[in-house]
Order: sequence, then C-alpha cells, then structure tokens
Amino acid sequence: MWKPPAKIKYETVAGQWPDQDTARNSKLFSSIDIGQCTLTSRTWIPAMVPWRASPDGFVTDDVLAWYGRFAAGRPGAIVVEATGIRDVPSGPLLRIGDDRFIPGLRDLVETVKQASGGKTRLFIQLIDFLGVRRRPTPEAYFGKHLKITDHHRSNLGMQDASEQDIRAKLLTLDQDALQNVLNEREMESFLKGHRERVTDTHLDHIRDLPKVLPDLFADAAARAKEAGFDGVELHYAHAYTMASFLSELNDRDDGYGQNLEGRVRLPLEVFAATRERVGSNYPVGCRFLSDECIQGGSNVEDAAWFATRFADAGMDFLSLSRGGKFEDAKTPKVGGAIYPYTGPSGYECMPGHISDEQGPFGRNVAPVAKIRQAVRDGGHTIPVIVAGGMHGFEQAEAVLENDEADIVGFARQSLADPDWFKKVASGCGSEVRLCEYTNYCEGLDQKHKQVTCQLWDRKALEEPDCRPSSDGRRRLEAPEWSRNT
Repeated sequence: MWKPPAKIKYETVAGQWPDQDTARNSKLFSSIDIGQCTLTSRTWIPAMVPWRASPDGFVTDDVLAWYGRFAAGRPGAIVVEATGIRDVPSGPLLRIGDDRFIPGLRDLVETVKQASGGKTRLFIQLIDFLGVRRRPTPEAYFGKHLKITDHHRSNLGMQDASEQDIRAKLLTLDQDALQNVLNEREMESFLKGHRERVTDTHLDHIRDLPKVLPDLFADAAARAKEAGFDGVELHYAHAYTMASFLSELNDRDDGYGQNLEGRVRLPLEVFAATRERVGSNYPVGCRFLSDECIQGGSNVEDAAWFATRFADAGMDFLSLSRGGKFEDAKTPKVGGAIYPYTGPSGYECMPGHISDEQGPFGRNVAPVAKIRQAVRDGGHTIPVIVAGGMHGFEQAEAVLENDEADIVGFARQSLADPDWFKKVASGCGSEVRLCEYTNYCEGLDQKHKQVTCQLWDRKALEEPDCRPSSDGRRRLEAPEWSRNT
C-alpha cells in the first residue's frame, strides 16, 4: 500500500483511561437518538468487509460469529458490511438483492441482539458497484478484448491492414509505443483492467442507472427492515456507484452530473425512494466522503453542501469517511484487480502507522467538524459520525466535547479489540488491545482473504471453540476477554 514520502513512524498512544464512574458520566457513553432509534452510547463500528459470506452471498456461521463477537463488546451500533443490492454474483460478499437472503439476515440480527444483551443497534450498509475486470495479459487484451478501430489503424500507419494484423502488431509494441497508439482509456484498461464509470453513458445499463437504482436501493432497504435491522446506511462513499455520482469528476450531461445540483440528484432520488418504501419512522442515513483526496475530485466544501442537502431531505444520520478511490490506485499485477485503497486517497481512508507530519490518528476530525457545522448552520440536529484512526477514550471524548462530531466510529480499533467498549465502560481501559495501524487487516482484505488482526489471530489456537481460517493458520475471532483482577 502507498505510504507518505515522509515515512514517519508512529506508535499508538491511548492517553488516560477513565475509571468506571468517569466513563459512565462521559459523553461517549451517553445515549443518542438516530431518528426513532436510541443508541445506548455514542460508539459505532463502521462497515468492514470480512470475506465470510458464502460464495453466493448468504449469511454463514462465520458471518454470525464475526458480528456476534463484535456485539459481545456492546458498542452503541454496528454497521454490517457493504451488502450488494443487486441479485448478481459477487463472490463471498453479503447480498440483499432478493427475498431469499432475508432468513439469513434475520439470523444475523438475532445473533447480535442476543450477544449484546439487546444493547447494540444493528444497521446494514447497502451498496451498488459497477463492473471491474482483472488486469489482462497482453495476449488477452490485444487478442480479443480491445475493439480495433480506425484510430488504431491510423496511429499505426496500417490503414488497409486486417484486424488480425493490427492485433499482431500491437503485441510487438512496448509501453512507450503503445502510448502513441491507444487512447487514455484503452491504455488504462490494458494496464489496470477495464473499469466501468458512471459517465459511460454510451452503455445502456450505465445511462439507465438513474432509472433503476432508486428502486433497487428501496427494495433492499425494505428487506433489511423485514429482517429486523434497526436501520440502513446508504453507501455513497469511496470508489462505488453512488460516490461516483457525487464526484466532481462526474460530467454526465443528462442532469445527473456536471454541477453540485446534478451530482446530488441521484443520491437524493435514491434516498427519497428508500424513505417512501420503509416509512418515516425507520432510520435511514448515508456514508459519504468528507474529501475524495484525488486530483480534480470533490473536497470538504462540496461535502458540506451535500451534507446540508441530505439533512434537508430528511436523512437520520450522516457518516463520514474520506478517500479510497480508483483514480490513484496502484497498478495491479497481471491477473489482479485494481483495489481502491492502494494509492494516496486509499491512505487517507485508512492511514497507517508510517505517516506524514500530520500522523495517522484522527485525520478526518477537522473535515467532519466543518461539515457538521454546515449541517448545524442549516438548522439540523441529526447525528454526524466521524471515523478514521480513533482508538482512545480521551481522543474520542474530546471530539464529542468539542462538537466536532456526535458519534465516534472505531473500525480497526474494534477489530483489534472487540471488547474495547466493554473494557472502557467498566474502568478496565488499561486492558485494551490497541490497534497498531499496520493495516495487516487491510492487506488481507485486498487479497480477498478472511480478515483478522495480527494482534490476536495466532493466539490460543488450541482452544476448543477456536474457529480456524480457511487456511487453518489463523483464528477468525478474537479470544474472549478474561477480566484481570
């Protein structure tokens, strides 16, 4: 993964942990309403993909164990991983694009309820994504994938050559020569794999996204409600479809791009359809970006404007991430797929312990504070959630006391120690297993391996209830907490 050129190494410092009374009287462990839903604390586990679903998108025992383990720590809320709204194959990622997925999702809701003693609210993140192909071999790309056109013939000086001869010629050219023959998009498809964009309106299924997505999201939200989830989070962040509509790079000329009003139009239409389907009393919010962190992309001023429009429309919460885009992602190896968290914007999404002068902790706080203020200036009081490098009680409490956010998201820290919330609330913060921000977990995600944490995945493998990873070398959930006396 990309690292800042400064390469300054940081160690995680917890700060002072509270005693039980201090924790009990803190803002972090006070309740907050999200629409008609009340969280018992302002602690939030954002969506993380663990690669534990079945190959066809169903809830498995490993999925139940994963979320049950987080729920045992009793955070205020957990957001289930990005769950596909289409009924199409997508590998071992959860899906909700058909009613047949509801029974398994209902089991997941019940598992979290039981494991948390009813203390943790459960939301599900709903996502749509466009097609991404693996980086092809030169033989595959030039032999069949590339559509040969007159501009290739002209650039090669082979106007009268057959398609077969053109393909054969392309295979003999080095990268510098190919730059003079292929257009920018073709060169990218060759080096990184073909990737669909929301601006590919020459393709029928891309042009029709505004027609089909509102109902797809609304149907998925209705299934989530039927399964018993406490609310839904619309995924408008990172490298995926809805975020791409919000992006400054969206130059669609059909009323769904080019300017702020055009870019926010489909996200608002998706929300409106979802709200109509699930009703006014069911919590619906979204996760979007405080900053795309790419050249020519949306910035915090755009995000503040979007946030106010989302609040105006009646969303019940706003959850902010940053970066994580395809545009600056690392070039994959042949046969690999481009991954949107490998470039500078990916670092901003998940900053690691090797960082720059700003450091990896709380990089999203200042942008989120600005966005929250815009929402408040617009007359809205809906909760705004911050995440990114959050791990300590003092750190989180200060964010809340300073009105920089209303809820604090702990992603990698909750993976390092699912009992963080229970430990800190009971005055046992000194027993917290602190995340080291090495992004070991993210490296597993990038390889589509079951996600674990290096701080515990090789410990107590001999325990009879230890669930092994598919390779048999790691445990899939953190060991149970035995309170020190």
